[in-house]
Amino acid sequence: MNVHTQKSLIAGPVGQIEIALDLPDAVREGSAAPRGIALVAHPHPLFGGTMDNKVAQTLARTLVQLNYVVYRSNFRGVGATEGVHDNGIGEADDLLAVLAHMRAQPAYADLPLVLAGFSFGTFVLSHVAKRLRDAGEAIERMVFVG
Repeated sequence: MNVHTQKSLIAGPVGQIEIALDLPDAVREGSAAPRGIALVAHPHPLFGGTMDNKVAQTLARTLVQLNYVVYRSNFRGVGATEGVHDNGIGEADDLLAVLAHMRAQPAYADLPLVLAGFSFGTFVLSHVAKRLRDAGEAIERMVFVG
C-alpha cells in the first residue's frame, strides 16, 4: 500500500498467514496514539481477490488516514498464505487468528476494533463479527462494501 507497509507471516489454524500492517505516520513516529485497530478483508480469492485489491487498499488507506492501525491478510491459498479455499469457514478462523495476533501487541490490546471488507471479505467478516459478539467482544464499526 505504501512504503511503510510491513508484510510478514504469522501462524494460523492450517499454516502460515500472510499479513500486511499499515501504520498511520503519527503512530509510526510515536507522536500520537492510534484511534483503534482495523481488520480489512479482500474479495473472493477464487476470482483473483488479494489483500492488495484496490478496494481493500482504499479501505485500508482511508482507515490509516483516520489514525487506525490496519491489518490486512491474504485468504487461504493466496500469496504466501497456506491452505486451500474453505468457503469462508476456515477463512473466518484465519481472520480470528489475525485478530488474536493484533490483540497480542500490548499497544493494541484494548483499542476499539473496526472490521472492513469488500465482497467475499464482507461475508467472512460477518461470521467473524458474530463470533466476536457471541464472545462479548465489542466492535466499534463495520464497513462492508459490495
